[in-house]
Amino acid sequence: MDFDYTPKVKELRARVSGFMEEHVYPNEAAMFAEIDAGDRWQPIPMMETLKERAKAAGLWNLFLPESDMGAGLTNLEYAPLAEIMGRSHFGPEAFNCSAPDTGNMEVLVRYGSPEQQQAWLAPLLAGEIRSAFAMTEPQVASSDARNIESQIRRDGDDYVINGRKWWTSGAGDPRCKVLIFMGKTDPDNEDIYRQQSMILVPMDAVGITVERMLPVFGYDDAPHGHAEVSFKDVRVPAANMLLGEGRGFEIAQGRLGPGRIHHCMRLIGLAERALERMCKRVSERVAFGKPLARQTVTQERIAEARIKIEQARLLTLKAAFMMDTVGNKVARKEIAMIKVLAPNMACEVIDWAIQAHGGGGVSDDFGLAYAYAGARTLRLADGPDEVHRNQIARLELAEQTGLNRV
Repeated sequence: MDFDYTPKVKELRARVSGFMEEHVYPNEAAMFAEIDAGDRWQPIPMMETLKERAKAAGLWNLFLPESDMGAGLTNLEYAPLAEIMGRSHFGPEAFNCSAPDTGNMEVLVRYGSPEQQQAWLAPLLAGEIRSAFAMTEPQVASSDARNIESQIRRDGDDYVINGRKWWTSGAGDPRCKVLIFMGKTDPDNEDIYRQQSMILVPMDAVGITVERMLPVFGYDDAPHGHAEVSFKDVRVPAANMLLGEGRGFEIAQGRLGPGRIHHCMRLIGLAERALERMCKRVSERVAFGKPLARQTVTQERIAEARIKIEQARLLTLKAAFMMDTVGNKVARKEIAMIKVLAPNMACEVIDWAIQAHGGGGVSDDFGLAYAYAGARTLRLADGPDEVHRNQIARLELAEQTGLNRV
């Protein structure tokens, strides 16, 4: 495995880093202020300006692997760019590379019909609209997607949708025009993995109600947000079905693999920035007669942070390499490992940075509390740690014992 960046990636890294330094970091405080100044659920004017600048700079839709609709990058090539974007809460959106749009666009590229791509993929790629993904449900343990109870029922030339979803990220944004909904079309199918389907649902369809926006550790993440949404006899054309009935799990697996690489690399960028802030803080602050940087406990934490970040990056790059070369199925253990490792690493590094900042660390002055809230949430999103650990253990036992089921 050769993780050295190609000349193409090195050039893109320099350009993305330059854009972040010139346009994103200096404007972070101003964009948070714009959110707080008016209707929190309206687009941030400055973000729209940044998007136009990114488009003009040719730094747009970098995430699509091996596609002529994006930059044509593999997962391994895109990973270091996702890391740089992830250093800022506003970074990914500025390049049209933020979740859940990236995953939804990848679904439409791989599984959407030409008509579906024209209606929804084209405006998503242009940054004209945003989207959401409706999978998790409040009534069941959705870490096992087989538990999902929402119904998608065929009725003539339409499907009728009923159910309640939550943590539907992006549904509070007025730019959100479509969501991908996962539910059961055949709840009695003997093959439990063929009961589920995914379908495209316009946000303005009759019967959709955004019940409430859910805070994360007190943060509402406006104007993006995370919604609880009810669906009451929502009727959409049969042509909105993705790939075909009973193929929801197949689509989910294709969607989640790259998404986990993106999440993990963004977390590594977040941890890198937390470590930078920690090093700066402890070099400036004096306690008990000497800078905090000379305290042994501080030095140990800085060293451990560097070790853990490097470990997470290398394992994530390995997973990306395997996805590109042998496919998601063969790489499923590595994908599960990074999904456990990266959020836990980021939580620990950010926590040490918070501790080094003292009381300031838990305020909003340094961005660390918000960073921690995001990292901690990703120990649940895309499957909780426990599910991934169980999968890793099963795969390891199968390899070690030769038994498929232990």
